[in-house]
Amino acid sequence: MGNDETVRFLIHLFNGRWFMVFASFLIMACAGATYLFGTYSKDIKSTLGYDQTTLNLLGFFKDLGANVGVLSGLIAEVTPTWFVLTIGSAMNFVGYFMIWLTVTGKVAKPKVWQMCLYICIGANSQNFANTGALVTCVKNFPESRGVMLGLLKGYVGLSGAIMTQLYFAIYGNDSKSLILLIAWLPAAVSLVFVYLIREKKVVRQRNELSVFYQFLYISIFLALFLMAMNIAEKQVHFSKAAYAASATICCVLLFVPLTVSVKQEIEVWNMKKLPIEEPSEVKVEKPKKEVDLDQDKTAKVDLEEKETKSCFLTVFSPPPRGEDYTILQALLSTDMIILFVATFCGLGSSLTAVDNLGQIGESLGYPNHTVSSFVSLVSIWNYFGRVFSGFVSEYLLAKYKLPRPLMMTLVLLLSCAGHLLIAFPVPGSVYIASILMGFSFGAQLPLLFAIISELFGLKYYSTLFNCGQLASPLGSYILNVRVTGMLYDREALKQLAAQGLTRKDVKDLTCLGSQCFKLPFVILAAVTFFGALVALVLAMRTREFYKGDIYKKFRESHESESEIVVSDSRKS
Repeated sequence: MGNDETVRFLIHLFNGRWFMVFASFLIMACAGATYLFGTYSKDIKSTLGYDQTTLNLLGFFKDLGANVGVLSGLIAEVTPTWFVLTIGSAMNFVGYFMIWLTVTGKVAKPKVWQMCLYICIGANSQNFANTGALVTCVKNFPESRGVMLGLLKGYVGLSGAIMTQLYFAIYGNDSKSLILLIAWLPAAVSLVFVYLIREKKVVRQRNELSVFYQFLYISIFLALFLMAMNIAEKQVHFSKAAYAASATICCVLLFVPLTVSVKQEIEVWNMKKLPIEEPSEVKVEKPKKEVDLDQDKTAKVDLEEKETKSCFLTVFSPPPRGEDYTILQALLSTDMIILFVATFCGLGSSLTAVDNLGQIGESLGYPNHTVSSFVSLVSIWNYFGRVFSGFVSEYLLAKYKLPRPLMMTLVLLLSCAGHLLIAFPVPGSVYIASILMGFSFGAQLPLLFAIISELFGLKYYSTLFNCGQLASPLGSYILNVRVTGMLYDREALKQLAAQGLTRKDVKDLTCLGSQCFKLPFVILAAVTFFGALVALVLAMRTREFYKGDIYKKFRESHESESEIVVSDSRKS
């Protein structure tokens, strides 16, 4: 290549769909800081003297911020993607930096509502990263949305384990400094790629799915490496240099997908340089006057329909499943209400379990380092759940026309088993429970987002996929704060009373023993089982829809665009 051609190729590379996918992987790999709450929550509890109910209230506001993404969705509808990512970066840094200043004693002890505000702002930034990167990728690869969602949410799932390796390498075993890392790293990565994430012209490549499988294999290798490090750190004492080496390998593996992206962009570049052959089929086209007349008639009919029917009048007259619903049509539809209830039960219970993982380990007598391994296990298996549900549900849908809601039913049943292992613990059961809960928690999100995109269309997807998560913090508040937190504190007060002490005699309220989380997790298992039954109802309702070709309209759209491109090229 000459210098000019090299420059043109680099411009093509940075503007390409595949490079944007790589950039989105890195943004998502730093967008799961909320899953590390179990690692640093003990610092907040001990430093500020909170009881479990107050700590769980803080966890609820974290979940509220992480899942109420309507604001980011609405902003994305009217502003460019770079603006959405920039807002998210600022919110991430401000929220978590204030928490770090608090736990390190650099500022005066804030009130509880202020801490709730800080963590809500920091966690809400995750939605801006999701809306900016994830929604844009789905729109750029509409026929591979299940696979794309699985990969992107998979990297979010791995982010907890990735950031754990980085903080060990940079700050050592200081969980307070983990909060500082959470504050600056995701913000910096989003800002680096802020202008590269945007909607591109969709031109489907024949090898598209095979490229995603290459990304999958790379991410699986990264996940296995992180799991190996997690096991090794429990068996051998790691020095600072060993942690640095582990973090370096982790970063290298994060950048391996760049080679795949560059290779694909080279192929696209070379295809553009090839001469366009005359098509073998002759397409019969209408005379220009007839085309213009048809377009005028269509436009006139559309205009008349818009004038006679407002969005409020059509709320309860939605289009067929798979077509573009309005926001109100989708939110008030029976399918969305059923999905809301299933999400309330499934994700609400899963968030409660993940947020209490630190206290579960403490109550059962596990040391701090082992508790960190539970969090890493949840993060790694969270990844496996996300890519599994994305790729496997796409395969089952394509080959057997299996409805995605049925996959959600099976995932929620698996989650029930994890909750019961916490309720009735045996030696080593928390390790297995961490794997089951991490896998099932991760698997639910890609399924939820894919189902919303398939049932209600992509026109208002930025807003609808964020609305779909609203059930999650509501479930977290009821199940985490009002059920788990209160039952834990009641058991802890019983233990204090048995020792002749009162709440005023201790700084933070701690419960020890298997009874601490027994009843709460029996309740979580029952709620999750009910959610599985609700998801099964949605599977029955949508089975006919999933038997059809749900991606047909996207293929037709791409074919018509390709014809236009060929026609324009022939004219030139």
